[in-house]
Amino acid sequence: MAETELAERECVACTSDDDPLTGEELEAFSEGIDGDVWEVVDEHHLEGTYEFEDFRDALEFTYEVGELAEEEWHHPDLHLSYGEVVVEMWTHKIDGLFETDFVMAARMDRIHDDYEPEK
Repeated sequence: MAETELAERECVACTSDDDPLTGEELEAFSEGIDGDVWEVVDEHHLEGTYEFEDFRDALEFTYEVGELAEEEWHHPDLHLSYGEVVVEMWTHKIDGLFETDFVMAARMDRIHDDYEPEK
């Protein structure tokens, strides 16, 4: 699944009857997010680390992700430091990963494109 395709999907809320994604489902959705940023941890949550040139860019990115989270009512844990933002995300209602987590990650990847540090 392409990153662009995943970022364009609607964020659909799950119900408590939904099961968390596992195995091949996780692998398929992982193909739609930046593998240099994100990892699936214990089939439970996503953890991503974004790098920035400076604190200002990291702060601006954090603000944009916060606006996205409010818009979609899906709130990741954000850890801001100089030149870096670490994101942890899962769907609390099912205590695991759901498609929406990957949609949000792909959208964060797209936001980060504007801040990509020069290498």
